[in-house]
Amino acid sequence: MKDQVNAGKFHDPETTAAGAQRARVRLESPRTLWFNTGTLCNIECRNCYILSSPSNDALVYLCEAEVTDYLDQIQEAQWPVREIGFTGGEPYMNPEMPALIERALERGYEVLVLTNAMQPLMRPRVQKALVALNARYGDRLTHRVSVDHWTAEGHDAVRGKGSFDLTLKGMRWLGAEGFRITLAGRSLWRETEAEARRHYGDLIAAHGFDIDPLNPAETVIFPEIDETVEVPEISTDCWGILGKSPSDVMCASSRMVVKRRGADTPSVVACTLLPYDPRFDLGRTLREAEAEVALNHPNCAKFCVLGGASCSG
Repeated sequence: MKDQVNAGKFHDPETTAAGAQRARVRLESPRTLWFNTGTLCNIECRNCYILSSPSNDALVYLCEAEVTDYLDQIQEAQWPVREIGFTGGEPYMNPEMPALIERALERGYEVLVLTNAMQPLMRPRVQKALVALNARYGDRLTHRVSVDHWTAEGHDAVRGKGSFDLTLKGMRWLGAEGFRITLAGRSLWRETEAEARRHYGDLIAAHGFDIDPLNPAETVIFPEIDETVEVPEISTDCWGILGKSPSDVMCASSRMVVKRRGADTPSVVACTLLPYDPRFDLGRTLREAEAEVALNHPNCAKFCVLGGASCSG
């Protein structure tokens, strides 16, 4: 179905199906380097952006030495990175996760961890390590917790029965221990963003979380990616038509490190949403990853250009 919907589109990196010059984005100022710590997750969500699950190990765990190598590369390439982001899968499935966070924090970076705040986070060994890190670096460590809807019914429809209560339990622990918390919701409920923020505000207030529902940096509402919906291609003319700039798009300011199952080394991809598409693999090193990116995928249009979304903090 999805191939038929966008038939003929997103093939040629230079031109759109209509023959227009395809929009491209250069890496203007790399502010965020993401690490996908592995696609294994404790749950399997409906419409997961990268198909994470308890059995999907297409992206294997990154180890401490590999992350450290890329932190060294940031300095060697003189990238003005200020934030290190960790995503998955569920990052806390990776047994080296606390060490990965520590390596980034000790270099002086802001650290953002995307988590469902469920059982992997709540293991005593993980909690003990995180409390120690928060005591030393708490002003630079943020957990962004996925709460797909402000109701248990809506959230559990995506993440499985009982997941809403477990996520709130994890958030309450993070809050009680003084961690900085933000929230990520999704716009798949046929409600306006203003309505969603108002209801998330009620949820936040009910649990006493220190999160501003009106601040997009603290309560992120991500656009839904529906692969059965036709998506327009982005040509160079679209920047003027839409009143946007290539610098607004996520790949102008970030890259992500992944390690594919069976690979000897990690590699760098253009986008957090496209870890599997070889067209968006930019090479092993950050220097190679400075190449321009052709917006040659439906996610480029739907999520980033038209949706205006960014995974960074």
